[in-house]
Amino acid sequence: MANAFKNPLRWLLVAIPLVIWAEIQGWGNYWIFGLSALGLIPLAGLLGEATEALASHTGPRVGGLLNATLGNAAELIITLVAIRSGLLELVKASITGSILGNLLFVMGLALLVGGLRHGVQTFDRRQASNYAILLLMAVVALLIPSLFSHLIGPETSLEVEWLSLGVAGVMMVLYMAGLIYSLRSPTTPMVVGDVHLKETAPQWGVRTAVGILVVATLGVVGLSELLVSVVEAVVESLGVSEFFIGIILIPVIGNVAEHLVAVNVAARNRMDLSLEIAVSSSLQIALFVAPLLVFISLMMGNPLTLIFNPFELIALAAAILIAALVAMDGESNWLEGATLLAVYLILGLAFFLLPMGV
Repeated sequence: MANAFKNPLRWLLVAIPLVIWAEIQGWGNYWIFGLSALGLIPLAGLLGEATEALASHTGPRVGGLLNATLGNAAELIITLVAIRSGLLELVKASITGSILGNLLFVMGLALLVGGLRHGVQTFDRRQASNYAILLLMAVVALLIPSLFSHLIGPETSLEVEWLSLGVAGVMMVLYMAGLIYSLRSPTTPMVVGDVHLKETAPQWGVRTAVGILVVATLGVVGLSELLVSVVEAVVESLGVSEFFIGIILIPVIGNVAEHLVAVNVAARNRMDLSLEIAVSSSLQIALFVAPLLVFISLMMGNPLTLIFNPFELIALAAAILIAALVAMDGESNWLEGATLLAVYLILGLAFFLLPMGV
């Protein structure tokens, strides 16, 4: 723990006492929103590191299961708080944004940095093809309720809700099947494997890891409450849509530490591992987090349906198609990375300019 602050993200922990002071002193919504967002970044990173530290003590199989279920814990907590506050569009936008962020921003930045440092990088073409198929299947599962719901009934109807619940159930069963398969195949992209744990897990004891996991979880819950409590006022004041906050900001807050790991291993010419991190996170969001939110939201009294608007559907389809085309030849270079980043920036600009209420 003596070297904890060697990670530059840890310095953002200073935002936690500042946001508490801002709340007590009534500094205003902008301060609370900004400081809460900054404080969540290192806490999300600590959640991920504590999970990996615990996983490194359990072996590859149980470790893979821990990563599969807790790998996106910070984002899950933030979205649960948002669901309780009735911000369902924000939640659906964050699901879309997480997938877009991993496939376009993280993968693009990894290809760019790795390509500039090492030139043309290679990775397992067959494995990349498996990744693309699984991602396509995951996005199709998200698309079907949106495409068929208009023929079934209004979004708030019981029939559409049952459609979302049924699709969510199938997706979770498929995810569990993927986890079972991962016990026999260490290369499945459903979870980040043992190689990732050995290379990136901090050397913490079990008690230390559990303690940090508990404290970080409580911190994420508290800051999420503050963030969500002012998000509507901030959105209205800035004149941007709640949709943009969910697409761009929430995924960055919850996953920036993992994003940096993916870029770092790409810079070390480990493109296979970098792609594995990005794809595993996308699949966890699509096949585990999103369906889980559907069931939990029902119990919370604010049912979330898997009905996405046309802008989200187009963005998801474009991200999957472009990422698959880039990866299909088993080689990457900095220009392909720049292309993915360009698509992400274009989509981000379009989402930013969408009028409020869309």
